[in-house]
Amino acid sequence: MTLTLIANSLSQRAFKALGIEEIAYVKPIVEGTGSTYAIHAADGTRLAVVEDRLVAFAMIRRNDLEPASLH
Repeated sequence: MTLTLIANSLSQRAFKALGIEEIAYVKPIVEGTGSTYAIHAADGTRLAVVEDRLVAFAMIRRNDLEPASLH
């Protein structure tokens, strides 16, 4: 079974839990005053907001998670 077929067969709840204990996402937030970066758990829960992308990745790694970017 391919990864696509596996992902398509997961329930929404199971898909949200996929990687929940291993991955954190960095999402840029563009505002009138400049850019910040939000760190989210795999389930979408916002964990932190920082001013620098590299700091976001360092914080994620410091907590033994694997960082991933969202655009």
